[in-house]
Amino acid sequence: SPERLANIAEVVPVVKLVNTLIASAVEERASDIHIEPDEDAVRVRIRVDGLLREAVTLPKPLQSAVISRVKILSDLDIADSRVPKDGRFRFTVEDREVDLRVSTFPTIHGENVVLRLLDKSVGLMRLEDLGFSEEMLAEYRRAIARPHGLLLVTGPTGSGKTTTLYATLAILNTPDKNIITIENPVEYHLAQVRQSQVNPKAGLTFASGLRSILRQDPDIIMVGEIRDLETAQTAVQAALTGHLVLTTLHTNDAVGAITRLVDMGVEPFLIASSVVGVLAQRLVRTICPRCKQPYAASPQLRALLGIHEGKGGLTFYRGKGCQYCRDSGYRGRVGIFEFLTISDRLRELVLPKAAATELKRAALGEGMRDLRIDGILKATRGLTSIEEVLRVTQADGG
Repeated sequence: SPERLANIAEVVPVVKLVNTLIASAVEERASDIHIEPDEDAVRVRIRVDGLLREAVTLPKPLQSAVISRVKILSDLDIADSRVPKDGRFRFTVEDREVDLRVSTFPTIHGENVVLRLLDKSVGLMRLEDLGFSEEMLAEYRRAIARPHGLLLVTGPTGSGKTTTLYATLAILNTPDKNIITIENPVEYHLAQVRQSQVNPKAGLTFASGLRSILRQDPDIIMVGEIRDLETAQTAVQAALTGHLVLTTLHTNDAVGAITRLVDMGVEPFLIASSVVGVLAQRLVRTICPRCKQPYAASPQLRALLGIHEGKGGLTFYRGKGCQYCRDSGYRGRVGIFEFLTISDRLRELVLPKAAATELKRAALGEGMRDLRIDGILKATRGLTSIEEVLRVTQADGG
């Protein structure tokens, strides 16, 4: 608890303080710890279920000791605080092994430190547990069962793309397949999968790594992210020459991934013939099971959501807030998805570089369920709140 941390900060050596900070963040299911020096104190915040919240404020005199301790753990030079640094270390909390990636950044009040927690015990999730509807899961499984093609997973940073890719590889990982990855960095270790990570200093980039992988007789290739034309073209070529290639992009929705490849400079006919499907996703917080309450949607809310049909009331749910969810009303997260299958009609539209709105209209006409609709359906089932769905789909203009 914050009180416990504040008390410890006053009396104990810094080693114990840092250990307690990490242990309590793990206990709270945090994904990140932020150690943020201000003018007269050091604020510590943790990110839980995608949102930051304050954990504790430490006295300013502890600043250099706490930051030095984290830098020692991650093998960084404690004397140099003028340039950003990256490191990592392992930490054990009650028999759970946690990997921490550390990033420092010099600010006017001292080094800002962010620790990303990768809990090995939580680790890999199964595709069935990510939040797919049954129909969409079946559609997605059909796409990944293809012997070759390009499968894109898209969404902003922190929307669960890596988790989805790892869950996908776990299904594809059979003794008759050779799977090779190039990642930035490798987050979880997959048995019997050749995993590598980019090392730009040594000249190993996504593009050069992908070219080398093609000489390793792969069946399935996972590329962490497509950032440039060179990587995009190599991935498309790999998909067209008999490999299944899985990768990610940062776009708001599924059709946006297609237009992004066009904007990068990939020839539309190559996109049309290589892409087998695009999965767009977001993470929404799930309502706390211990304080969940139903309520009827107001006419204003129904109008906002564009739900006019049906005479009956529409029920949504919200968490009242309790000890179990720290009064937030939420605990844990689940994915909302849209899956774009590249049909013949869509291929015809990709060739003349049709606009995203036109592609989306065609996809919806063919029965694609978009992110917001998937979210609303999850809200009516009581998995998440309508506020969460609106929060993560607002930017999509849908």
